[in-house]
Amino acid sequence: MWTQGVPVEEAARRQIRNIASLPILGGHVAIMPDVHLGKGATVGAVIPTRGAIIPAAVGVDIGCGMVAVRTTLNASDLPDSLAAIRAQIERDVPVGFHSHKAPLQPREHGVAGSLQQRIDGLVRRYETLRIMDRVGKFDHQRVWRQLGTLGGGNHFIELCLDENDAVWVMLHSGSRNVGNTIGEVAIATARRAAEREQLHLPDRDLAWLSEGTNEFDEYVAGLNWAQDYAALNRDLMVDLIVRALQRFFPGEVVVRESAVNCHHNYASLEEHFGHTLWLTRKGAVSARSGQLGIIPGSMGTKSFIVRGKGNPAAYHSCSHGAGRRMSRSEARRQFTRADLAEQTAGVECRKDAGVIDELPAAYKDVDTVLSAQRDLVDVVHTLKQVLCVKG
Repeated sequence: MWTQGVPVEEAARRQIRNIASLPILGGHVAIMPDVHLGKGATVGAVIPTRGAIIPAAVGVDIGCGMVAVRTTLNASDLPDSLAAIRAQIERDVPVGFHSHKAPLQPREHGVAGSLQQRIDGLVRRYETLRIMDRVGKFDHQRVWRQLGTLGGGNHFIELCLDENDAVWVMLHSGSRNVGNTIGEVAIATARRAAEREQLHLPDRDLAWLSEGTNEFDEYVAGLNWAQDYAALNRDLMVDLIVRALQRFFPGEVVVRESAVNCHHNYASLEEHFGHTLWLTRKGAVSARSGQLGIIPGSMGTKSFIVRGKGNPAAYHSCSHGAGRRMSRSEARRQFTRADLAEQTAGVECRKDAGVIDELPAAYKDVDTVLSAQRDLVDVVHTLKQVLCVKG
């Protein structure tokens, strides 16, 4: 547990003990400093399993993660008010349950052809996903209208300034409704398998799918597809945001440095301690030696671009953010719009009751979280947001 100096709720500790008791584990469970209560498994956990995956540990926002890019803009280029830029981004990138009126066609918008090739590849693979046959009635066209959309909850788009006043675009999003659907189907399938095999689990959301079964193969195909969908979704939004910025600044706004596009809710087959294991990072980021990652704070605080140290005890991982220190309902009970406005002073963002549960005080202190994992990552850039779009 990389939690020195960071509070860990007792309910989260119980979940950790539940995970550690499972017979499918292929090693110890590594706990990141942003750990908090999740569904079945704690958020901020790295779980090695042998010959099996726990769908609820991966979660329903399969492939959720971050992307950050440095642009050619500097702080001195930005106007005093960023309200018009925020409004333009909100028009160009659908948020919440909204989607594009028609699927994005990057060819028509002058976007790099590689984005269109990735879309075409996803379309072909989608037609072979057998797990979707288990869904029943489903709006398949919505899958493609939601590519390039943010979603809701704690998903966000930010403009940030780094230590040299360079402007970065950073965002947090995942695989949207289709990833959620794949996750829910797999969780339900795993529960049925546990009942069929009369497994006595400490939590039914820790049910797993085993290698060698059709259900496992279907899930892995859907999992890999949804992770690729999520990464492409983020890249498409970056392109939309950069084009939105180009409306406001003379000359072309381009991406100077593409730092990273990383998942933090996913599973992958990896080698650790001489064994081939399924590694589930539920709210954790891969941090192999030299590998770049993103540790965001919250609205009104700061975020970090980090470089991994490849700590084997953590399965080459680090935290995926600051981590919640209280539930959304508790944050809404404790805080007001005035608190939100005070804690997000200087940031162009929503300050209405709908995002009170996302204010900085609802999250752990990101500096403390970073300090607890000094042996996992080094800081490359420190980012402070000046604009935030919430889902």
